[in-house]
Amino acid sequence: MALKFYNTLGKKIEDFVPINKDEVSFYSCGPTVYNYPHIGNYRAYIFADTLKRVLSYSGYKVKHIMNLTDIDDKTIRDSQIAGKSLKEFTEFYAEEFFKDIKSLNILPPIKFTKATDYINEMVSITEKLLEKGLAYKSEDGSVYFNIKKFKDYGKLSGLVLAEQKENASGRIKSDEYEKENAQDFALWKAWDSQDGEVFWETSLGKGRPGWHIECSAMSIANLGEQLDLHTGGVDNIFPHHENEIAQSEGATSKHFVNYWMHNEWVLVDTKKMAKSEKNFYTLRDVIEKGIDPIAYRFWLLMASYRTKVNFTWEALEGAEIALKRLYNLYLELDTEVGQVNQEYQQKFKNFVENDLDTPRALVVLWDVLKDKNLSPANKKATVLDFDKVLGLGFENLKEDIIPEEVMKLVHEREQARKNKDYTKSDELRGEINSLGYEVKDSTLGQQVYKI
Repeated sequence: MALKFYNTLGKKIEDFVPINKDEVSFYSCGPTVYNYPHIGNYRAYIFADTLKRVLSYSGYKVKHIMNLTDIDDKTIRDSQIAGKSLKEFTEFYAEEFFKDIKSLNILPPIKFTKATDYINEMVSITEKLLEKGLAYKSEDGSVYFNIKKFKDYGKLSGLVLAEQKENASGRIKSDEYEKENAQDFALWKAWDSQDGEVFWETSLGKGRPGWHIECSAMSIANLGEQLDLHTGGVDNIFPHHENEIAQSEGATSKHFVNYWMHNEWVLVDTKKMAKSEKNFYTLRDVIEKGIDPIAYRFWLLMASYRTKVNFTWEALEGAEIALKRLYNLYLELDTEVGQVNQEYQQKFKNFVENDLDTPRALVVLWDVLKDKNLSPANKKATVLDFDKVLGLGFENLKEDIIPEEVMKLVHEREQARKNKDYTKSDELRGEINSLGYEVKDSTLGQQVYKI
């Protein structure tokens, strides 16, 4: 079965055919390092990681680049509030991001690119756009892309300029602006007092880049003028990715990206999880509740990446219980690793290669572990094979032997709950916690985990 992905550009599922037969060029929009990303942001990185794993599983060499936006309106604003240099401020949050993706078992790209390392490349692209008449300088020295001069503007998002109520020839200097507000956007921003000490002296004048030009410069510099894949969240489609296409194709006169892939939102109370809505959670919130971040990865894999998901703590806790069951079934197998079952592998492969159908792939994983006709050794080999895609950490699992003292308290607590002595139950839970273990109540009974 050929790899098939939903391409936002074509608005349909298409066969995947890379530019080079055995290698895939792949760029992912990474975080803006001005704060801790919320767990909704991490859906984009788990999705990109799953995509990369599927490509590798299918035999491709993947050249994957992810950017770190360390210069934009937000990083400048918040670094000034914190009283720190831009470099010191953004490097702290970049390091925190690296810790988070490790806890989610996200494989790092071959390179993280920092926007501040590519100023020359951004200037070069901007100068080409000026030479071609696709960009112009404003009175203050800023440079804007003229969207009316790029005939294909809107081809990714479906935006039709003629239908816009806003004046399309207006200018937007801010990095982010209202959706559906198609106007000329900043490629280079002339310095003003709000930028403080953040500026570069270039042939374009004293200033700094706009947000959109950063990704074009970093992707082209590392992957070439034509890419196989570009990923991000659906909120990046417009204006960010639409503007990337315009400036990249405008500068190179080549088709920029063959396959655009986007993950849907994580909702809270049916609203998009966002810092602006103040309805977000970070991985620190997950960890403080004693939940392994891998459970969040597992929860997301239970739904299609193109489906909105509504986050609740109950849903995440349920996912963790299910994941622990999988872990326990795996740990009950022999230490010997046998042969991957070809029939199950083909089923699994068919699902993940069909637009990353991880929900059905997980069903196959359950089927393997429950199959009484499959030897323990072959079960183990098959699960480890699947986990190359799922990234749930089976390979590193170690059986935790719960001390007898802890189990005695767990049984006493179970009896107290049967007697509806909830005061005693809470006291025993506290004793269990003091010994380094946590007990959770579920439909499957009490679940005990090491803290």
